Amino acid sequence: MSIETPDGHFYLGESIDSQAPVFLDSSDLTTHGVIVGMTGSGKTGLGIVLLEEALQAGKPALIIDPKGDMGNLLLNFPQLLPTDFMPWVRESDGEDKTQTAVDTAQLWKNGLEKSGISQQRMQALHDQAEFSIYTPGSNAGIPLNIIGSLKAPADGTDAESLQDEIEGFASSLLAMVGIDSDPLSSREHILISNLVHWHWSRGDDLDLGTLIGLIQQPPMRKLGVIELDTFFPPAERVKLALKINGLVASPAFASWTEGRVLDIQQLLYGSSGKPQAAIISLSHLTEQERQFVVTLLLSKMVTWMRAQPGTTDLRALIYMDEVFGYVPPIGMPPSKKPILTILKQARAFGVGLVLSTQNPVDIDYKALSNAGTWMIGRLQTERDKQRLLDGMGASDGSTDMATLSDTISELGKRQFVWHSTRSSEPQRFATRWAMSYLPGPLTREQISRLVSDEQRQSESLTDNGDVTTGEDQSTQGHLLENESAVAPQVADGVVIRYLDPAADFASQVSAVAGSSRLQAAVAVRVNLLFDDQHADLRHEAQWEAIITPLAGPIDAKDAINVDYDDRDLLPEPPDNATYLLPDAKIANKTYFRSAKSDIKNYLYREQEIELFRNPELKLYSRVGESRDEFAKRCDIAADDLADKDADKLRRVLSAKIDRVNAAIEKSEDKLREIEFDTISRKKEQRTSQALDIAGGLLGSLLGGRRSTRSMITTGIRRSQSKGRMVAKAQERLKTAENRYQGLLEDREELEDTLAEDLLEIQAEWSEKAQLIETKSVGLEKTDIGIDEVVLLWIPVA
Repeated sequence: MSIETPDGHFYLGESIDSQAPVFLDSSDLTTHGVIVGMTGSGKTGLGIVLLEEALQAGKPALIIDPKGDMGNLLLNFPQLLPTDFMPWVRESDGEDKTQTAVDTAQLWKNGLEKSGISQQRMQALHDQAEFSIYTPGSNAGIPLNIIGSLKAPADGTDAESLQDEIEGFASSLLAMVGIDSDPLSSREHILISNLVHWHWSRGDDLDLGTLIGLIQQPPMRKLGVIELDTFFPPAERVKLALKINGLVASPAFASWTEGRVLDIQQLLYGSSGKPQAAIISLSHLTEQERQFVVTLLLSKMVTWMRAQPGTTDLRALIYMDEVFGYVPPIGMPPSKKPILTILKQARAFGVGLVLSTQNPVDIDYKALSNAGTWMIGRLQTERDKQRLLDGMGASDGSTDMATLSDTISELGKRQFVWHSTRSSEPQRFATRWAMSYLPGPLTREQISRLVSDEQRQSESLTDNGDVTTGEDQSTQGHLLENESAVAPQVADGVVIRYLDPAADFASQVSAVAGSSRLQAAVAVRVNLLFDDQHADLRHEAQWEAIITPLAGPIDAKDAINVDYDDRDLLPEPPDNATYLLPDAKIANKTYFRSAKSDIKNYLYREQEIELFRNPELKLYSRVGESRDEFAKRCDIAADDLADKDADKLRRVLSAKIDRVNAAIEKSEDKLREIEFDTISRKKEQRTSQALDIAGGLLGSLLGGRRSTRSMITTGIRRSQSKGRMVAKAQERLKTAENRYQGLLEDREELEDTLAEDLLEIQAEWSEKAQLIETKSVGLEKTDIGIDEVVLLWIPVA
């Protein structure tokens, strides 16, 4: 009966308790896994099963194989014929090889049928994925060019990935030559890391030959804040270069630069786009060489991983069989950092890492605590079990560790406890039968048999990373027609110098660090004086340039402007210098005299300083002052002048306003006086009228008719006189009021005039502040002083 596997799940085997199929959700592996079991526990078989399921589900796998067992994945025989097994079986006691093959074929057929795996499913795995065995440092399998060209990571690689990859390369390379290095304290590590970073950050590839040359002549003057030669003296750098050169010169090292250049995308998907089972076989290598390969491989994997978009699904699986020594609890081998980085960060990118080991004490506690899935087989000691339980408890405190401990102790062969942080209950299962035949570790001859010559040829790229000393191989051992091992003669009195490849401007003149082929150039330094009396300008400047190549008379238009100091020009040539003979007549003094004359004429014509000026304000900009900065200064000056004009106007109009204010005060006094007089006269009039009326009444009572008429007439006349006086006072009051109002209007008019004139003054000066124009200040020939002309030799490709 065939087992149907749900989408996104891996069929691992059968539950010991319920006999039901056991399926692992593939996304669980994004939180990584650990397979632990002593020799004979079936640990390798479980790893093969897990990889078969991943590949059949379309998930590529990068498989690191220190022992040689994982090549068994290629022994997939869908027809299950004895002849398929014949080359791989060993003779049993009392049986010939043919009978052993027959028995093995039948054994595998029975086991697969019991596990519910059909021949069609085996064929589907064979068709779904491609299987390759890579053997770095050997031609037994597909050669893998671990060194390659030290190709710079792709554009857009983040700084952390770049630095991690550089650190991994430097650590593993130094380990290969027997130097135990620390990234923070080892000067060898710091130097190599800086050299690689210097090139990679510019997008430049490297090879080991060029790196050896750079170690002797680095393209930088300082490391940190300390001079390079103080931090790492030249003689000590030569010793380091010789060590690495000894590695490169070894005939056995040639195979390390053959085959496919290390590229994670190609290893996982190949040229066809099919998921790949890329098995990196390391059993033929020494421990140092294995560290070298694993570190570089996983460092590249980290860089590739970080360039992928995020996902919650399993995108790719990394499987490492027998992880002992690569991520130990004590010590920091080069491989440890990339492994821990993957365990901490890979989940976000859908990359899962499964580590397999016999003893959990061999794995760093941080690695164990970062794993979300454990598959635990029989363990050798109680100490192993306790170490594993401690690591599991650090990441999942919900599981009853005492019960789990008892369950582990009861396991038999090919039986495992599966514990996941996503489940509170562990379960026991027996692994299904592997679709791949498992004869054990493959020998180099067996690996060679699994890889065809055609496959090796198709996997070998033209870019095979040939290691050179950084010089063109076509020119090694002999000189071309225009080259000389002896420096050509130079006119007497001319200073000769050699460009330091660490100079900041070295790339501008196409200098190549580590090269000993030298091309002639002229370095010139000129002192310039720009002066202008009207602008109050006296500005001194330096013009420095390099002119190369020297094909004839100097043409200053070809000058490359640089900023150099005397430390950039070395007094001694590099070792084994080869001189490219220039066409220019550098042996003649007239050549350099003509060069000075041409440079001076060129600068007289071309060099000038552009200033800004405001003719209305009689202001000039300073050297280096921008138009905006000068405009702000003009605004301030215009405001000051506007304030001065405003003060003059205020003084004139303020005097007039003061006089009007004095007149208003007098008018107010007069107005109050007249108002008082008017009120007094009105009171007198009313009093007089009352008396006159009273007198008339009294007269009529005491006197006769005649007397009464006389008194009334007199009263009327007196009243009329008083009325005229009141009217006159009121007229005077009205006149005074009119005068007062007129004065108030005069003051208001003066104040309005002042405000309007102040606005006009401000607008006028603001307009003048905007009148900015440019003024060019050139050079007089007497203001051009050539300080030095140096014949400079530049290292070129």
